[in-house]
Amino acid sequence: MKLNIKNTFITNLPADPIHENTRRQVEEACYSFVEPKQTQNPELLHVSKAMLENLGISEADADSDTFLNVFTGNDIYKNTQPYAMCYGGHQFGNWAGQLGDGRAINLFEVHHKRKQWTVQLKGAGETPYSRTADGLAVLRSSIREYLCSEAMYYLGVPTTRALSLALTGDLVLRDMLYDGNAAYEKGAIVTRVAPSFLRFGNYEIFAARQDIGNLRKLVDFTITQHFPQLGKPSKESYLNFFKEVTNRTLDMIIHWQRVGFVHGVMNTDNMSILGLTIDYGPYGWLEGFDYGWTPNTTDRQHKRYRYGNQPNIGLWNLFKLANALYPLIEEAEPLERILERYKVDFEMKSLAMMRSKLGLETKAVSDTALIQDLEDNLFLIEIDMTIFFRKLSSFKKDSDSKVDGIQLIEAAFYDLKALKQPVIDKWQDWFQRYADRLRQENISDERRKEKMNQVNPKYVLRNYMAQLAIDAANNGDYTLIDELFQLLKQPYGEQPENEKWFAKRPEWARHKVGCSMLSCSS
Repeated sequence: MKLNIKNTFITNLPADPIHENTRRQVEEACYSFVEPKQTQNPELLHVSKAMLENLGISEADADSDTFLNVFTGNDIYKNTQPYAMCYGGHQFGNWAGQLGDGRAINLFEVHHKRKQWTVQLKGAGETPYSRTADGLAVLRSSIREYLCSEAMYYLGVPTTRALSLALTGDLVLRDMLYDGNAAYEKGAIVTRVAPSFLRFGNYEIFAARQDIGNLRKLVDFTITQHFPQLGKPSKESYLNFFKEVTNRTLDMIIHWQRVGFVHGVMNTDNMSILGLTIDYGPYGWLEGFDYGWTPNTTDRQHKRYRYGNQPNIGLWNLFKLANALYPLIEEAEPLERILERYKVDFEMKSLAMMRSKLGLETKAVSDTALIQDLEDNLFLIEIDMTIFFRKLSSFKKDSDSKVDGIQLIEAAFYDLKALKQPVIDKWQDWFQRYADRLRQENISDERRKEKMNQVNPKYVLRNYMAQLAIDAANNGDYTLIDELFQLLKQPYGEQPENEKWFAKRPEWARHKVGCSMLSCSS
């Protein structure tokens, strides 16, 4: 296995001078050198062929002991120095101080086909930033991260990627629900890949410590390496950098809303500076359409990170990033203008996204009311978001909308007995207005269906699907991991052979651990 290694991060940024792997406050440094923990009996469970190609690794190399040992932490690739990054963050709205890569270890950077990738192990052992944790990960959370990061890519959502999923052969003690019932679980490691794993918190920590010199070094490095189009570092490029991060963050969240994805833990240390979905912990997918739903048990009471609040939290987090960058700009007004623009752009982009989901290519003043009334109807009785929008693409504008519309979406209702006449009347009224609106479009039903099916997925990684793969894997059967991996590579395709996965959440999964709400436990 021959990789084109680059070391831009550790070459250009200050390192922690202490090399002991002890938990501590790390100051005036962007990272600490640390080696992964040796694993007892590593076993590769799955590899992404697409990511192999992106890194310039052959499938033959992926079958080698070298690949297995490097990507489970047992060997250090030649001429590389693994490291963990230092960052802080706001967690659930409160400043948490230093956080850092507590269970992630960056191996190296690979340059291939004019693209640069940072390769990172998640679950490879403690670092100076692990605080009271062991830095390890368990199989259930690793399966969820591995499958979801690749699934999001094929959905067209900006995301970090995953190269491989492996067992460590070690057992890891976890209290999954934080209820005092700790148990040993299979240990695992996911190899994560992204152009960079820099987060808002990397900049916040220096600003909080008033270490403006290193803040400037990190921002200059980020612009030079990841935003070269902005030109040389200057006050103007710092503002353009913040504007670019703001736009990317908003675009990412609009995609989340489009496909019904709920991150679950949008702390500032979990926000990518590149606008990538990062840190797949207690995430979830909307089953019934519900703006108030959060998959995170820790967030159950206040629901800060609920589906409908994700755009607002994105803005809140960007405000904290603006505060961190302020010492380099020393003017609040231009930063505030960018944040105000986020609000305007959200309304515009959200409306455009909903138009695309409804197959509307032109703009009409009535669209806002049509969309609002649709959302109101979706709240009337429990209805599956993914199935509803996918079925809607088959609606014909010249059909008997009062009858055909309800029949079309019938499979999306969780309880048909709850479909009483007042609810039916509201849906029939909406379908009549939708048919009238579609007749204003100069597009055939067939072409509209094709375009709607390009933005409304048929298959998403529902929590119960991931849990089935986890349950099987815990019993030594890893075949479902590959089945779901292949399914989710074509989320917009019909895949008639996989129709069983185009179905509502089974009733047994409604309150099952891992299927309804999850903790941050990994």
